Amino acid sequence: VQLQASGGGLVQAGGSLRISCTASGRTFSSYVMGWFRQAPGKEREFVAAIRRSGGVTYYAESVKGRFTISRDNAKNTVYLLMNSLKSEDTAVYFCAGDPNLITSRTQDPSGYDYWGQGTLVTVSS
Repeated sequence: VQLQASGGGLVQAGGSLRISCTASGRTFSSYVMGWFRQAPGKEREFVAAIRRSGGVTYYAESVKGRFTISRDNAKNTVYLLMNSLKSEDTAVYFCAGDPNLITSRTQDPSGYDYWGQGTLVTVSS
């Protein structure tokens, strides 16, 4: 599967933005999907993940209550709605997917075999 992230941009602190990741192929619904981010000079970190049916989601503590991950399997797309954005949310956001992800590795980037190219989110203060 190939993943294409989009929707990044410049937003003011306190604002909202929704980024998307669209997958090619017909097996998207079998993939656990995740969002990660990487700020300049920092390691890639987990943001959120969603199980295949969309019924189970996971969030990093730093975004819990502000970000919402969702998916539309009919459109082969996973979304990340980001509210109450802070300057520290500035990063390149990557989507990732894997059909065989072990639950214990949900927050581990090395658990995902497929990655999108990233989309830049810049939050101005």
